[in-house]
Amino acid sequence: MSSHDTFLPRRTAQPSAVPPPPKLPPSLAGDPSLPYPAIGTELAELRLQIPGVQGSVLGGVDGLRITHDVPARLDPDDLAAMAAATFGLGRQVSLRLGQGDFCQSTVRNQAGYFAVYAVGSQALLSVVGSDAINVARLHMYAPPVADRLAKLLSGG
Repeated sequence: MSSHDTFLPRRTAQPSAVPPPPKLPPSLAGDPSLPYPAIGTELAELRLQIPGVQGSVLGGVDGLRITHDVPARLDPDDLAAMAAATFGLGRQVSLRLGQGDFCQSTVRNQAGYFAVYAVGSQALLSVVGSDAINVARLHMYAPPVADRLAKLLSGG
């Protein structure tokens, strides 16, 4: 098994520790076969508007996936967990430097990018992009998407 074949361990919630699911605001309710249709639309638009975006995941700061728009070759649960780890490091850096709340972080790899954006205080938008992605365009387009997602999650 190569290092590319390994997966992050899964964390599962304990049944007694799981709060009841929140009621969805009317703006997120709709087709039951497509959870959070307005959020799904935002994620799909991100992929369509920025060439090189391979997919995105909306997850909680706890690393659990809310919803995603990624191809089958990417594991949305792994991406949500990695986004939470990135957020944890970014939050520690921002606290240590006294620079305010975490906003975003980008990791450049040999063949692409992984960017994480704060979505309010409880969620994260992670974006996977190819090496050909225009990172400046992503950084201009993604923060307003994160703001709209935060409003959708809060019912606004």
